[in-house]
Amino acid sequence: MPQGPDPASRAVSQTLDDDELDIATYLREEGEEPHIPPPQSLAALMVGAVGVVYGDIGTSPLYAFREALRPVAADGLQRAEVLGLLSLLIWTLILIVTVKYVLFLLRNDNRGEGGVLALYTLARLAIGHRVIPVLLLALAGAALFFGDAIITPAISVLSAVEGVSLVVPAFQDWIVPATVAILIGLFLVQKAGTAHVSRFFGPITVIWFLTMGGMGLWHIVDDPAILAAFNPVWLVRFLLEHQGVAFVVMGSVFLAVTGAEALYADLGHFGRRPIVLAWFILIFPALVLNYLGQGALVLRDHSAIEAPFYAMVPGWLLPALVALATAATVIAAQAVISGAFSMARSAIQLGLLPRMRIRHTSAQLSGQIYIPAINWGLLIGVLWLVISFRTSEALASAYGIAVTGTMLVTTALALIYLRASRRMPLWAGLAMLIPIGLIEMSFLSANLVKVLDGGYVPLLLAFAMGVIMWAWWSGTQSVAQKTHRSAVDFASFVKSMSHSSVHVVPGTALFLTSDPTVVPSALLHNLKHNRVLHQQNVLLTVETLRVPVATPEERATFEPVDDRFGRLTLRFGYMETPNVSRAMLAARKAGLRFDVMSTSFFLGRRRPVFAASFGIKRFLASLYALLYRFSADPSDYFRLPRNRVVELGERFAA
Repeated sequence: MPQGPDPASRAVSQTLDDDELDIATYLREEGEEPHIPPPQSLAALMVGAVGVVYGDIGTSPLYAFREALRPVAADGLQRAEVLGLLSLLIWTLILIVTVKYVLFLLRNDNRGEGGVLALYTLARLAIGHRVIPVLLLALAGAALFFGDAIITPAISVLSAVEGVSLVVPAFQDWIVPATVAILIGLFLVQKAGTAHVSRFFGPITVIWFLTMGGMGLWHIVDDPAILAAFNPVWLVRFLLEHQGVAFVVMGSVFLAVTGAEALYADLGHFGRRPIVLAWFILIFPALVLNYLGQGALVLRDHSAIEAPFYAMVPGWLLPALVALATAATVIAAQAVISGAFSMARSAIQLGLLPRMRIRHTSAQLSGQIYIPAINWGLLIGVLWLVISFRTSEALASAYGIAVTGTMLVTTALALIYLRASRRMPLWAGLAMLIPIGLIEMSFLSANLVKVLDGGYVPLLLAFAMGVIMWAWWSGTQSVAQKTHRSAVDFASFVKSMSHSSVHVVPGTALFLTSDPTVVPSALLHNLKHNRVLHQQNVLLTVETLRVPVATPEERATFEPVDDRFGRLTLRFGYMETPNVSRAMLAARKAGLRFDVMSTSFFLGRRRPVFAASFGIKRFLASLYALLYRFSADPSDYFRLPRNRVVELGERFAA
């Protein structure tokens, strides 16, 4: 017996009039059926935020206190030193995470979206025009984030698997192979998407934080005086009395806030309120309790310095803790991989990276996407780090630079935005962000001394990504300017065609172009080689707005020029994947009348050739040409209707 339409189909059909039913049918045939995500309660959003937003920062207790403690413990360990380190950790969490991100940056969103590129967009809009230094800051922040995305899975999974050797000492020789196997498996399943497993991330991470808080409370009871670490006097005393190692220690202390950037970057996935409530109700208390518990433990048992986190539980509980830690680190790695996908999509929409094939893996959660090129690039980088460094202790030297650099860029962009938008008095913004910026700068300086010990890794990664993004952006701008200078004015062309005797064929032709004021090369080639003109010719421009998601009113605009020509503009937010097939419904509502079955899309397939003769311009032009050849097919990227695309090629100077 044939089945009736599913609820989603009925919901869509009820919103369409008869004139639009052919579009809806076409979209269903193209696999583009709209989905209405189910509403989520505040509690569900909080649990989801715990699993995704706080997955990375939740694994910091595995290594942050251990790495900060080792330089101090070399000459013996005193209570004042432990209290000073704990005070550093606690106040770093308070100032960097609570004050900067939770209380300030989460209030400065771009239509609900956050992250370094969203902050750059806010700053650019407030300034009113593009400023190259601000653009370079955004490039640096995005590039450093990609470096962080490569290092985080490596150090997180390594630190968890290393705990297995505490249970089975003979496992020591298998740490690297096991880590490689876990990471390969993690990246292999990315193409399936996280839609089916994401509902487990939150509960598992909630259990992880509750376990960490319980472990810490257990040891605090044995030494309640450890609570004195909340007094910042211990912090100041430690820095004054240990000036020789304080610089090194600060570079390790900053490991406690790795992943804090996710608070801002994932704002659009959960909203501000669930993220804030999760931080104050669960995350911050659990982290502080665990660090205090580790401090109380090493004061009672100095032998626990080697692995204070795992030493917090008795031997019979260690296997369960290692298993839970491994699950938590895999989740943390998943979160940063997904963040890299989102960052790459934002960079593509802002014109900082070439088009890449983007596939949505969830009908309910738009943020769940899969980008094969980013996925395999991350995997190669992560495996290289694991095989090269082999231990989480060695990788810790490379970790801090990427994190501190990204945070410092965010602080700088926030200052620029506050100054340009005048949302608060200049003195108030400076009084709040400059002290935090100085703290972050001191942490970055502390990490820069580790350049030769592995800190060069994120710098090289960020430099490479920055050069790629600059080459693509500058190349795109240069080609656009050259094309515009040699182009034919569209208004003049339309006027000349009104008296032309060219053969007219029925149907609608949409010519994809980035500049609707000039005649697309595909239209000129169609006239030259096919010697025909369609009954209706529409210049289709896809614009990326400086907002994350376009509203229904912004989606489509149609401007008739005469009875044969017109302009159609489809708009998408920089966090959206442009989907022309789905947007054609909005185009019809905007006034474009067309028959789906007699409509064709024309693309100008370009092949760049080198123009510069030597030097840096030659290098950038060559890199741009290479990136262009590897960029995604426009018909796939813009989700053009299958079997209705005509491509016409040409060469141009890069």
